Amino acid sequence: MTKALKIGLTGGIACGKTVISNAFKNLGVPVIDTDEISREVTAKNSPLLDKLAKAFGQSIITKEGLLDRRALRLIVFNDKSGENLNKLNSIMLKAIIDRLLEIYDKQTAPYVIFVIPLLFEHHLEHLCDRVLVIDVNEKTQLERLQTRDKIDLNTALGMLKSQVDRKTRRQKADDLIETDALSIEKRLHSVLKLHEKYLDLANRVNH
Repeated sequence: MTKALKIGLTGGIACGKTVISNAFKNLGVPVIDTDEISREVTAKNSPLLDKLAKAFGQSIITKEGLLDRRALRLIVFNDKSGENLNKLNSIMLKAIIDRLLEIYDKQTAPYVIFVIPLLFEHHLEHLCDRVLVIDVNEKTQLERLQTRDKIDLNTALGMLKSQVDRKTRRQKADDLIETDALSIEKRLHSVLKLHEKYLDLANRVNH
């Protein structure tokens, strides 16, 4: 059986990845999002949620028994040593990747999109045939992040510093969409062009 071409979609936090991944989804492309998988594997009463509570304390669990993602983010990204981030990754990463590949194995489309925000940070390029980077300037990124997550500048800067720098992402990209310079219409046009390119690549790989 031929396997779907794997396109890794990544970019810094608050770069506009969701708009782009939704555009692919609207074209009928399977989109496997590690953020959604993260929510799935840390659902109420899950073993992973219990592990997180043991590692970071009960303050990250809401009274309804759900993960308080904002509380966890504040603990992780206000820790300058990076120890909390390493602890979080060691708990989460394997479970997320195992589930990603399990979903991928069921796909029959010519290509799929893996949305992996921390693709380069976790050295997961080997999971992808190509990498599409969504990029934005840092000023816009910080403004979007503070507004979206209702956090102060220091926490936002901590989140940015936990990721690889913009230059590295751009250098490692096979394909690039810059969201600050493009209107929604132009972004959708970029997606359409890439969709045609990926279909052609998938066709060539499988024949």
